[in-house]
Amino acid sequence: MPQPSLDSTQSDTADSPAAAAAAVTGRSGSTFYWPMLLLPRSKRAAMFAIYAFCRRIDDIADEPGEPADKRAALDAWRTEIRGLYAGGAPSSSLGAALKGAIERYGLPRGELEALIDGMAMDIPADGGNGGPVNGGMTGPALPTLRLYCRRVAGAVGMLAIRVFDRADASTEAFALALGEALQLTNILRDLTEDAEIGRLYLPRELLDEAGIGSSDPATVLAHPNLPQTCEALAMLAEERFAEARRALAEGQSAGRRGSLWAAVAMMVLYHRLLVRLRARGWRDLDRRVRVGKRECALVAVRCALGYPPAA
Repeated sequence: MPQPSLDSTQSDTADSPAAAAAAVTGRSGSTFYWPMLLLPRSKRAAMFAIYAFCRRIDDIADEPGEPADKRAALDAWRTEIRGLYAGGAPSSSLGAALKGAIERYGLPRGELEALIDGMAMDIPADGGNGGPVNGGMTGPALPTLRLYCRRVAGAVGMLAIRVFDRADASTEAFALALGEALQLTNILRDLTEDAEIGRLYLPRELLDEAGIGSSDPATVLAHPNLPQTCEALAMLAEERFAEARRALAEGQSAGRRGSLWAAVAMMVLYHRLLVRLRARGWRDLDRRVRVGKRECALVAVRCALGYPPAA
């Protein structure tokens, strides 16, 4: 098997590792972009590197290809990450950007590897001996879904709070609750897109409660009881947002150092998205719900100035 490449041509057109990571974030159109853009330079570079890493390994899991090749590509990134912590030189521009963030902010290796583990959960297992391909995320049990959220979203929060100089217990609780809330909101936003690539993140327990026996994405999305499952998952997301707010208030009352305004901006923007998804309902899934760039920018500016708007 050829050695997987860690760099792509598209991501290496910028002048420096930091600029390359920033370019990935800018092209994505992500809600994260504006809060990150307004951070001080070194923190912005670190967050862009983290985001670009997430984007790169997410693309490995999502793009067409054989499961074995996808796993090999993720393993190549695991080797790259471990090499950075062992003092090795990065073998990719993104690796170089990550190295700077790791050294400046003491990012935990385990959280970067957790991101890789989470993306691996999206890759079906090879059947072996010519057998069928099994698995992937289709109607997972709720504990499995929560583990997935912890890895692909909670890990980002745990990395981000180091960049924000806030690695205390209440801030970790905030990061983990917010990460799960954001990921559950993403799941509800992207039901159709995920179904198109054979994924269904709605948990088995909530499907069963709604009387939906199938885990086939197309069948579930066409089921008349789909709104019941989606609304139940939306309520779980609301609970996690509430947990995040409580943890944030606890940290603020303790007078902790460091600023979480960028994370607060993300909380505000994503909660607005969840509210709008619930207002749209769960039948007309092709009617896209968004938070626009101008709104993202305004919320980010207000949070940066210390005047966060209501969700």
